[in-house]
Amino acid sequence: MRLRNITGSREVISGSPYVIKEEMQRECAGKWKDIFGNDSPIRVEAGMGKGKFIHTMAKTHPDINYVGIEKYSSVLLRAVHKMEQEELPNLKFLRMDAEDIAEVFGQGEVDRIYLNFSDPWPKDRHAKRRLPSGEFLARFARIIRSGGRLEFKTDNRALFDFALKELETASAWELEVSTFDLHKDTGLMRDNIMTEYEEKFSALGNPICKYVIIRK
Repeated sequence: MRLRNITGSREVISGSPYVIKEEMQRECAGKWKDIFGNDSPIRVEAGMGKGKFIHTMAKTHPDINYVGIEKYSSVLLRAVHKMEQEELPNLKFLRMDAEDIAEVFGQGEVDRIYLNFSDPWPKDRHAKRRLPSGEFLARFARIIRSGGRLEFKTDNRALFDFALKELETASAWELEVSTFDLHKDTGLMRDNIMTEYEEKFSALGNPICKYVIIRK
């Protein structure tokens, strides 16, 4: 369960040079290359948790810019601490709800999007809140370039089945590859970076599902 109420976390985040201030977020749309100071591709993780995945990606690929989005201050704080210990110039954070993602990135400005172990929102009435839902796929389609990719991983088979079903009516997207057991797929595992949740769930023997879809 995610911690959501660490005293002082909002204050630390608001003063961090690694986090785009909330009042400045909408001014970022179309200007991310200026923010990073280069023309490198921009990749986004929506719901980044404690930041292990995106920090590792940014360290491994210094020629790519990364933006991590996390709603909860007490979780984002862990990612900020990672950056304080090992600062990376190609990584920035946003404390925001992913529903607003199309307000802070310009059309076609993003090269790739990662959804890792997103909240399954199991009740039917909350289906629109699931990150691989048709509603979110439409938001993501607005900001990702033609030919760009979205990668989704989860250990929740019901959520993955839902995600595959949503693709049937998501006309902006094309399925490139999918698997119900990522860790047995040597091709997809070649460059796989595990999140904290993936390490935990795979150690318990839970199969990890993944798909990669392409923006038409």
